[in-house]
Amino acid sequence: MLLEFSTFPIGSSESLSKDVSEIIRIIEDSGLPHRIHAMGTIVEGDWDELMELVKKCHMKLRERFSRVTTRIAIDDREGATGRIEGKIKSIEKHLGREIKK
Repeated sequence: MLLEFSTFPIGSSESLSKDVSEIIRIIEDSGLPHRIHAMGTIVEGDWDELMELVKKCHMKLRERFSRVTTRIAIDDREGATGRIEGKIKSIEKHLGREIKK
């Protein structure tokens, strides 16, 4: 299962990089395959471990902020694994070249 999410405080300063870095540390410590991008993070795992990770990240921000938004998108494909890299390789195969990463 792939899960893309972003979580951030509402009503804080414009720069969120310090707070986001704490969340990235939690994601990295989870040991789950992931890819960070400018607007969120994609993580691969099973339902329970992904939901636990999102909850942990959300609640970490709630320790410091009274309002937090978390957005989640799920791609649940039975029997599929290694999809973070696999989806990119599939596109590259169809294009006949590497894409910018």
